[in-house]
Amino acid sequence: MSEQNDNETAIVDGDISDEGGPGRQDDGSLLQAQATEAAEALLKLGASDPDLAGTLACVLSVVAAEAARTTRFARALSRALAPSEPLVASRSAERPRRSSRRAPGVIDPFAVFAEVSEVGLRSRLGELTLEQLRDIIAEHGMDHDRLAMKWKDPQRVIDRIVERVESRTAKGAAFRGRPEQSTEPRGAGSGPKIEDSPA
Repeated sequence: MSEQNDNETAIVDGDISDEGGPGRQDDGSLLQAQATEAAEALLKLGASDPDLAGTLACVLSVVAAEAARTTRFARALSRALAPSEPLVASRSAERPRRSSRRAPGVIDPFAVFAEVSEVGLRSRLGELTLEQLRDIIAEHGMDHDRLAMKWKDPQRVIDRIVERVESRTAKGAAFRGRPEQSTEPRGAGSGPKIEDSPA
């Protein structure tokens, strides 16, 4: 385990010597404390899983040695481990829409349709704003042609919602109706034959 302590010290020494400069020299005590803390963590891990602790120590040693040897690698590693704030801000500014998802729909159109049919559904949808209608479209995947989310007329969006609800409900009813139709004739046909045989 003393080997692990040496590896951690090498990491700290590599960071200080590679970067250089008076600012880094002042941070030497902080880095020493961080290295000591990391070494203690490895020692604790070594008590329960010595193989993992040894592997981590080797990985840290190799990475630190390479960073000390190659300035380009050290800079790339530094960027990868701690990206700067302006970089994060610029990426979020480029894609503001993708970072936020639409709110869930304020009503479930399928439940409303089941309760009050098409007229009631149209009435409830007519009370909603265009954005609330778009939330319903997005939540239930009703924009298959990628047009409905662009429409500015709420009535067109309502028509799309009603059309999709009716279509999916009809498909569901067709599947639910098939087993009932197939079992009833068999039960009806087999019943009389069994009753007729004893007489």
